[in-house]
Amino acid sequence: MGGIFGVVSKESCVFDLFFGIDYHSHLGTRRGGMATYGENGFDRAIHNIENSPFRTKFTNDMKSMDGYMGIGCISDFEPQPLLMHSHFGNYAITTVGKINNQEELIREAFENGKTHFQEMSVGGVNPTELVAALINEKKSISDGIRYAQEKIDGSMTLMIMTENGIFAARDLLGRTPLFIGENENGHCISFEDFAYANLGYKTCKELGPGEVVFVTADKVRTVVCPGDKMKICSFLWIYYGYPNASYEGVNVEVMRYKCGELLAKRDDVKADCVAGVPDSGTAHAVGYANESGIPFARPFIKYTPTWPRSFMPPTQTKRDLIARMKLIPVDPLIRDKSLLLIDESIVRGTQLRETTEYLYEHGAKEVHVRPACPPLLFGCKYLNFSRSKSDLDLIARRTILKREGDKADDPEVLARYADPDTPEYEAMLEDMRKEQNFTSLRYHRLDDMIESIGIDPDCLCTYCWDGRE
Repeated sequence: MGGIFGVVSKESCVFDLFFGIDYHSHLGTRRGGMATYGENGFDRAIHNIENSPFRTKFTNDMKSMDGYMGIGCISDFEPQPLLMHSHFGNYAITTVGKINNQEELIREAFENGKTHFQEMSVGGVNPTELVAALINEKKSISDGIRYAQEKIDGSMTLMIMTENGIFAARDLLGRTPLFIGENENGHCISFEDFAYANLGYKTCKELGPGEVVFVTADKVRTVVCPGDKMKICSFLWIYYGYPNASYEGVNVEVMRYKCGELLAKRDDVKADCVAGVPDSGTAHAVGYANESGIPFARPFIKYTPTWPRSFMPPTQTKRDLIARMKLIPVDPLIRDKSLLLIDESIVRGTQLRETTEYLYEHGAKEVHVRPACPPLLFGCKYLNFSRSKSDLDLIARRTILKREGDKADDPEVLARYADPDTPEYEAMLEDMRKEQNFTSLRYHRLDDMIESIGIDPDCLCTYCWDGRE
């Protein structure tokens, strides 16, 4: 995923920039970067944060950098922010998003006279430089931002720091959030609203879909008005978002309690305790326990001081190793117990199956599983949830393939498997239950999940569950 943060202040912004970026560390673990602008012009630092946290790598940079404006990011893949020299003058740019038609856009750039791209990322052109190249085709930065967003198949939220202020733009359909905070010295721009609370800022604006603003220390000016259509990612509440964060007025932790509550209302399983797969399933499990009356417990604890988030490393082998190594059992809470586990989702199925076997090895009598969202049937087209090359990486799609063969990709067939009231759906769940060795398996229904969020369903992106764009 990734997260971005920026500051425009009447005094030095480096302290706020450093900690504002650091508060986005839950969104990525590969690259971190910060750029500032002040009396000495632009300055920048980028580090690999795969094996050590942002604060550790950037402490010395914070001491040496200076400026009254700054932007930065936690990035899944590409090094950024980038410093650009263009007909607009010098600027720094950082982005969050996904470009599905990158090769097409690169080819068009070469055909239109661009001779090269300098920045490379994961063996190809750095997507942030590609975005800058698209923006540079227009006569103004605001026109260039809108042009880039319209050309990109996927999503793109970004910040551009010029010598006079910061342009901030939310994705065209608002798939990712962007907030403006204010204090007596200026403004900040943030992917997560909680990231600036302890820095003394209060929210003054949540950008609408496609809205572009120009931010200075004194004011926030809308230069491109928001659109009337929004498709914010539902998974922000289910998994990505930090518990303190809110999007469109809905707090993440509160939503997860509601999610677990609605899961429990449709369930009649008997278990000794409810446990969240830490940490992403914990709040959902609390909601389930509160509604069902089944006690909440922590039969295993995640050891977090040195292990990164398991879905971020680039290979499945490393993800599986990290998932296994960081969970430590509490034997008295497992042995001879019937456990009900709630995880935020089942993607490939590897980690949860190994967790289940782990619990059986420590004496669990039963393991019932309740994912907090419906079966994932489509790989995300809009955000970097994973770099899966095929929908067949998803356990639900592999199960459908085994059942349907050549018809497995037929939209009508997939629609039946996405419907929780069909026999095809029940058969799919039973096949997955057997493969994963769960005692029972019941997913959250999409209608209940949407109710848990509580905003207009037409404003939510649910593509990964129902294929609706």
